[in-house]
Amino acid sequence: MKDYLKMVIFVLILGVTTATVLTGMDALTRERIEENQLIVLQDAILEASGITDYDDTISTFEANLEVIEAEGKTFYIDGEGRVSYTFEGLGVWGPIFGVITLEADFETIAWITVIDQEETPGLGGVVEERTYLDNYVGTSMYPELRVSRTADADDINEVDAIAGGTRTSERFEAMLNEAYQAHRDVWLTLQESAGDA
Repeated sequence: MKDYLKMVIFVLILGVTTATVLTGMDALTRERIEENQLIVLQDAILEASGITDYDDTISTFEANLEVIEAEGKTFYIDGEGRVSYTFEGLGVWGPIFGVITLEADFETIAWITVIDQEETPGLGGVVEERTYLDNYVGTSMYPELRVSRTADADDINEVDAIAGGTRTSERFEAMLNEAYQAHRDVWLTLQESAGDA
C-alpha cells in the first residue's frame, strides 16, 4: 500500500510540474507565435502585390498596403487597387488557410496562396502548390467559382480540380466561394459609402 501511495504522489507531482512548465512555455511563446503568423500572412500579401525584395516585412507591408476593417472583415489594398483577404475552411483532413487577391474589379483572381493545410501529400496537398494555384489566376469569382474535373478552358469561372483530390477540390471551391460572398457584400457596401462621400 505504501508503494502504491508513493507512486500516486509521484505521478501527481510529475503531472502538476509538467502542466506548469507547459502552461509557462505557452505563455512565453504565444506572442512570438502570433507575431510570426502575422509576418507569414503579410509576406503572402506582399508577394501577391509583386513586392518580393525587402528586408523588413512589417515596415514594407505598412508602407505599401492599406488595411480596411469593416463588419468583421479585413481587406488589404495595394497600390494597384488589388484587394486581398484571407479565407479558411475545413479540408478533408484539417483546416486550409490562405490569402486570395482580386483585381480592382473585385471579381478576377490576381493571386492566391495557401499558407497552411493538412491534406494528403501528392493528392489533396497539391492545393498549396504554386503550379496548381496559378491555374486560378485570371479566373472570375463572380457569380461563383467552379472547380471541376472537366473544366472548360473557355469558362472564366472554372478551374481544373486536383487529380486524385476530388474531395479537397470540392471543399476548396466551397471555402473560396463562401469567403468571396461574405467579403463581396461588405466590399460593395464600402464602395457605395465611398461613392456617397
